[in-house]
Amino acid sequence: MKRQLIAAVGVAAMVVGLAACGSDGKKSEGGSSAKNYDGKTLTVWLMDGSAPKGWEDSVKADFAAAYPGAKLDIQTQKWNGIGQKVTAALSEGSVDVLEIGNTQTAGYAATGGLLDITKDKADLGGADWAANLNESSIIEGKQYAAPWYFTNRVVTYNKDIWTKAGIAAPPKTLDELYTDLDKVKAVPGVTDALYMPGQEWYVYFGLLTSEGGKLAKKDGDKWVGGLSTPEGQKAFETYKKLQSHSAIAPKDKDEATPQQKDVFAKGDIGTIIGLGWEVPKPEELAADKIGYFALPGATADKPSSVFLGGSNLAIAQQSKNPELAKGFLKIAMSDKNEGLMAGAGLIPNKVALNSKVTGEFAKAALPASANGATTPNVPTWTNVENEPNPIKDFLTSALTGDYAAAAKKADDEIAKRLNQKQ
Repeated sequence: MKRQLIAAVGVAAMVVGLAACGSDGKKSEGGSSAKNYDGKTLTVWLMDGSAPKGWEDSVKADFAAAYPGAKLDIQTQKWNGIGQKVTAALSEGSVDVLEIGNTQTAGYAATGGLLDITKDKADLGGADWAANLNESSIIEGKQYAAPWYFTNRVVTYNKDIWTKAGIAAPPKTLDELYTDLDKVKAVPGVTDALYMPGQEWYVYFGLLTSEGGKLAKKDGDKWVGGLSTPEGQKAFETYKKLQSHSAIAPKDKDEATPQQKDVFAKGDIGTIIGLGWEVPKPEELAADKIGYFALPGATADKPSSVFLGGSNLAIAQQSKNPELAKGFLKIAMSDKNEGLMAGAGLIPNKVALNSKVTGEFAKAALPASANGATTPNVPTWTNVENEPNPIKDFLTSALTGDYAAAAKKADDEIAKRLNQKQ
């Protein structure tokens, strides 16, 4: 999982601890027994750009109150090269709690690196976690992590250009969007009504999910690709209509080649579909010139689905302080601290906290998050995303040639990669 989560991409949540209770210990306000935890250190790894301002201070204060004497060592890690570093730390037992990308969780759980917290889910507030946000934390029916924060792509548009096109309000359906993009295309000086490179597979993923399809599914004990299905083809037809409004966006590149935020910042692009971190900085394009709305669906009652990018918090199987680690999760997942994530413009793990979400981008992302999804929850999924990515290649081939042949080739490659042994 790339920067998706930095985006906007940062984090999460509560006020009670879970520590063991001594029979003679008086309960503290935090929920743990009033005992001393001198000499205990809980090591937590969070990724760079995840925890918003104020979250860490709040969590540390709650942890100190619940576990007097214990030290909470929160370390910030870089995304680059994190996979090997996490694998080593999990095997060595040098980390207790760690942030893991939601598409990576199954892989670490399958290799025995993460603690099964199924029995602790209710105490962590899991009964209220949104099912689609929690899905990536569940592997073979067991809970191996807690959903922390999420974000997704929205339509980001240049207000000045859309106003010149005579558009007074965001479209409510895909057909209305196509009409609006035609109007934007006619504005003098506009180079692309919608800058959407041909390999924007995250957008295709959302459209496929909207049609009830999946990139892959289990057939007996094997995985098979899902692009050759009627749902896959219908989603591609929508994708192709959207991409047809791109004049300069390359069909054989993704949104990072070049970075679409840099293209959009030039001021002659009407629209992009992107993440929060892909919004130009104010000095590049004034914030009041940028608007947001969820990618519409076929009907006005429901936006198109989206890929839910985000992070989970997990406990290392080799943690030397598992009860303290569970207490940390409970504190992090509290409404108080998860609410700080929402206040930083991220999608929280509970629908009840959506009212705390701030920022135009995040508010635009919320409607689609309700029916969003993640990639197949299988340990070998990362094989599929490795370059050359067969889904990207499929999109380019289908845009420039034969859909059926491109879909079959991609399905065969997806199945091959998913069915590989770890």
